[in-house]
Amino acid sequence: MTSIRLFFIATLARTYPRVAWLFRSRAWIIQETVLPVLAVAAFAYAYRSMNAPQAYTGFVVLGAAMTTFWMNVLWGMGAQLYWERDSGNLELYIMSPAPMMGILTGMALGGMTTTLVRASAITITGILLFDVIIQPTSWWLLSAVFLLTLAALYGLGMMFASVFLLWGREAWHLVNLLQEPIYLLSGTNFPVAIFPRAIGVVASAIPLTAGMDAMRQVLFRTPGIFDVWIEVAILAGLAIVFPIVAQRCLRYLERRAKEEGKLIVRWQ
Repeated sequence: MTSIRLFFIATLARTYPRVAWLFRSRAWIIQETVLPVLAVAAFAYAYRSMNAPQAYTGFVVLGAAMTTFWMNVLWGMGAQLYWERDSGNLELYIMSPAPMMGILTGMALGGMTTTLVRASAITITGILLFDVIIQPTSWWLLSAVFLLTLAALYGLGMMFASVFLLWGREAWHLVNLLQEPIYLLSGTNFPVAIFPRAIGVVASAIPLTAGMDAMRQVLFRTPGIFDVWIEVAILAGLAIVFPIVAQRCLRYLERRAKEEGKLIVRWQ
């Protein structure tokens, strides 16, 4: 019972600073909302000039909103423990009785909350500016897909946090490496259904790809890589697998740290 209580306390404690940041740093509104909308505008006007279907503009708006979650997973989750080690906070986490999974869960919930505000602002602005018509087949299904996508994404972020800390200085290069290829494979600005079948199957293992493809099917009634229920099943599986792998990575990391004594050594 005590371990469960510690888990929830650690989760809430790590969530608080990220949520409080929303109210203490107002400048993020310009950087995180206005600038992404400019990128959306470039693709939206390009599609309009080619007389592309109206749904393509919706694809771009949804892609810009969901990309903010991917960036938060990479920078706010994946590289976070590495940065905490460099700033001297990692040893405090390790010495505290709180479980590391509780700390990672708090990081995920806090990052999810702040990024949800950014994504909502981008979505609302894009819909109003470009007259995107939204007629979902089911609001409940859309909500379920969205929540499963976030669960899978941040489970992947928990795994990244452990792996990046283990690989040390290579974490920075890995974060940069995983940005542009994922933009392509997730179909941020175009429907992934145009990919060859083999590439689409591989790309669907990325939560962002499966999640956006499913949401586009529900929102705009367009064909996807798979049927929407298959993608829901994929997302549910990833949402379970990634946290389990993250926990095992943490255990391996802690065991290796005890053997080598280098976990909190900077620049390793």
